[in-house]
Order: sequence, then C-alpha cells, then structure tokens
Amino acid sequence: MPRVTYRLPDGRDCEVELSNGQSLMEGAIRNGIGAILGECGGSAMCATCHVYIEGGPVGALPSMCDDEDAMLEEAAAERLGNSRLSCQIRMNAALDGIVVRVPEEM
Repeated sequence: MPRVTYRLPDGRDCEVELSNGQSLMEGAIRNGIGAILGECGGSAMCATCHVYIEGGPVGALPSMCDDEDAMLEEAAAERLGNSRLSCQIRMNAALDGIVVRVPEEM
C-alpha cells in the first residue's frame, strides 16, 4: 500500500499506509491524526483539510479542480503555491512517499 507522511503542527511526522483510492483526508482521520478535521466530509466545501505538499512524487498529483481552487482562498492558514485540500487527493501507487504538512491554523 502507498505511504504518506503527515507533518503535524507540533513538529511530529506520522507515516501511514493508505489504501488505493483513499483520500489523504480520510487517511488522516482513520489513523487518528486529529490535525486534519475534514468537517465537510470531503466535498471541498470547508478547507479544514488544507495541507501543504512538501515532498515526494509531487508530479503525480491530480490537477486542482475549480472548487478546490476556490475553497483554498477561504482557508484559515495562508494559501501557498503548494496548498491543496487533502480531501481531493486520492492515494495510488504513483503517490507513494508523498509528504504533506498540516498548517497550524485550520
């Protein structure tokens, strides 16, 4: 199974395996990584799963859809060039080793 590393606001790294097709948000919630909230359940409507892509196979990420782009403008933490909604990124073998940083503000 592909692995993802979540860099948490307190400085810890949590590396977990996710099933193919599982979103980064779902993986965080199912693995007890409380820093990602996902209040809307993954429909790109709240930005409480905002993350920064920090490393790994960045070129394998799916393109950002218009809804995700618009919602990132509403995120509590500063939007950066590597900002994404973790609910919109579904794991697959090509994303194995991706590293995401969770911002302090959600």
